[in-house]
Amino acid sequence: MTISYNWLHNYLPETIEPERLSKILTSIGLEVESLEKFESIKGGLEGLVIGEVLACEQHPNADKLKQTKVNIGAAEPLQIVCGAPNVAAGQKVVVATVGTTIYPSTGEPLTMKVAKIRGVESYGMICAEDEIGLSTNHAGIMILPNDVVVGSPASAYFKPYTDFIYEIGLTPNRMDAMSHLGVAKDVCAYLSHHNNKDIKSKPPFDNSFKVDEASLNIKVTVEDVDACPRFSGLTISNITVADSPQWLKDKLTAIGVRSINNVVDVTNFILHETGQPLHAYDVEAITNNQIIVKKLPEGTNFTTLDEKERKLNAFDLMICNGKEEPMCIGGVFGGLKSGVSNTTKNIFLESACFSATGIRKTSVAHGLRTDAATRFEKGVDISNCVNVLKRAALLIKEVSGGKMTSDVVDVYPAPKEKVTVAIKYHYLKKLSGKNYHPDAVKRILTALGFEVAKESIDALTVSVPYSKPDISLPADIVEEVLRIDGLDNIDIPTSITISPSVETLNAKETLKEKIANYLTGLGFNEIFTNSITNSKYYGEEVLTTTVKMINNLSEELNVMRPSILETGLETIAYNINRKNNNLKFFEFGKTYSVTNAGKYAEKEHLALYITGNNHEDEWKEKAQPNDVYVAKGIAVAVLQLSGITNVEFVQHENALQLVSNKKELAQLKEIRKTELSNFGIKQSVLFIDIDFEALLNTVSKQKIVYKEVAKFPAVERDLAIVIDKAVTYDIVQSIIKKQKLHKLQNTRLFDVFESDKLGAGKKSMAINFTFLDEEKTLTDKEIDSMMNKLMEGFTKELNAEIRK
Repeated sequence: MTISYNWLHNYLPETIEPERLSKILTSIGLEVESLEKFESIKGGLEGLVIGEVLACEQHPNADKLKQTKVNIGAAEPLQIVCGAPNVAAGQKVVVATVGTTIYPSTGEPLTMKVAKIRGVESYGMICAEDEIGLSTNHAGIMILPNDVVVGSPASAYFKPYTDFIYEIGLTPNRMDAMSHLGVAKDVCAYLSHHNNKDIKSKPPFDNSFKVDEASLNIKVTVEDVDACPRFSGLTISNITVADSPQWLKDKLTAIGVRSINNVVDVTNFILHETGQPLHAYDVEAITNNQIIVKKLPEGTNFTTLDEKERKLNAFDLMICNGKEEPMCIGGVFGGLKSGVSNTTKNIFLESACFSATGIRKTSVAHGLRTDAATRFEKGVDISNCVNVLKRAALLIKEVSGGKMTSDVVDVYPAPKEKVTVAIKYHYLKKLSGKNYHPDAVKRILTALGFEVAKESIDALTVSVPYSKPDISLPADIVEEVLRIDGLDNIDIPTSITISPSVETLNAKETLKEKIANYLTGLGFNEIFTNSITNSKYYGEEVLTTTVKMINNLSEELNVMRPSILETGLETIAYNINRKNNNLKFFEFGKTYSVTNAGKYAEKEHLALYITGNNHEDEWKEKAQPNDVYVAKGIAVAVLQLSGITNVEFVQHENALQLVSNKKELAQLKEIRKTELSNFGIKQSVLFIDIDFEALLNTVSKQKIVYKEVAKFPAVERDLAIVIDKAVTYDIVQSIIKKQKLHKLQNTRLFDVFESDKLGAGKKSMAINFTFLDEEKTLTDKEIDSMMNKLMEGFTKELNAEIRK
């Protein structure tokens, strides 16, 4: 929510400094996320003065330059070299003196210095419009009327608009603060409570509305009063649609609203002033001078203001003319043919209240997140429709002329009763932690518009103002009291007494924590990515089983992720773009899909991402890039840490599968460059996807076996074999397993050597074998027997040559 400091002070009885106001707003729950100065002209024309050209002569050393003498009201005129073709003696001009900073319409700011131009010193600059940010016109210097005062500040003549703009982070329940008037009421309630005096906001409404002549009456029929509980309007005739006056443009521009024309600008002004959306119709589009509020058949075509043809839903509430032709999607968006144009002379001005759920449903269905829809779906003050309507009508008459040609038509068949809420003072103390005096509670609530309905020694019953439709519970009243008292004023106890309850983690959480601690020790960082992602990352085949969002927050977040890879790549790209290239991430997350039976399914994963170097360059050791062997070692280590020791590898075209007891537990792959390019990543990324559910299931079936430490020494032997280059270590390990050497405890590949001296297409593998007999010390004869069996297997199966 954007709030203007100047605009807000139209409704405050006293001036509050911008910084103090910022603190007050944050204290009452309207958190100020930013406070920035707004200038309609950058720099506010500070330092620029009005001057008069006394003399203008040809520059002695340049044909296109002039040497001028300019009076700026100082003791001596300034000598300024000017290149504008239209400069002449007797002109009133804008001068940037030495030391002044100017802010051109395009380009960087420029500070004036004494300059020597073609041998002639120049003490400033005679300015064109674009050079000081007034426009993009650079046809020549700006020539002012003769009646301007020489030496006066340029800002006094042009009167640039300056303001302070607050960006407020509103919680979804605070629709009452979605306007300047609503914020002003909160500020006044705060001041009343803390200054201990009655301070009220200055309402913009008055009683000056009157009908000039009842010559253009519009009949209104509401067929669905649940979707539209109140609809009011009136007609204004003989208006002139034109540009808005400067004050109105300035106020809207300051909060980021584009000026369109005087009528539309008034409706936008009222929206941000009171929080009540309005809509203006060209009476020419209202056939038979009749408006019908109804729902049209499914699939009805309707062209909206953005010139898009949309198919209506059966639940869309439409504002129709006498022929039941749609003119506007009620409370959401206007129609192309019924809006105010430059030729409009007569308008019907609408101020209504629509069902919050209906507006939300229609707004999301058509992707129209308008300011009006945002307010209606949170709830508006139904009691204020007519007051706001009259206020807007008077403003339109002021800025566009015309006259009131109908009285207010107000269809309000079932006036809404106020909600009453009772609160006990001990409950207030329990929730707030503070003991409030009943008088202070009443003062706060009445300042916010609540009415005391009933009062007793220990309780208070209040009627809730229509402007606060979110309040229905005693806890809501506690929040209101706490806000106005100031969230910073909540007492902090000197001691906190708790009874800790320590719960033992279940097997799943225990395993997660064990793995997380291990990975953190390896230099990994845990990430949490959004399970809602962009469908553009996936192909058509994947999208057929993907869970699609119905009410997606944005076009980019429209599916539940079918794969955990892409959201991790987004995080990697974010870091790489900020020069953080060496990354190790892990994430416990879920993927989602639709089964063949049409049911939703989710699967839990442990994803590991590795990219860049394994460490930074050091004096003793240069950095080495992470590769697939590093990733493989980490994947195996995680499985072994979980209690799975019998891990086998199955190589596929694009991935390496890690299998235990014929069940796939993980996949390891290097991401293709084409896929990385979608995220702007230019360096290698290794990805390990562990099926956490399968891992947990396998671990749960593992039996924990204890045995004492061996009393006898282990024996190590090394063996080097020459084999074909195509033979992998995985194949070598499978041959070792075939020998069924129960006393072989461990094997370790410690060297791979390739050379033409070994023969064409050959390589050497050096393997370390560890033998152990837990009952006695192994003899050389026993060890030699096992080594011979291994060598025979290598020779027979791989046609290996044993290196001596």
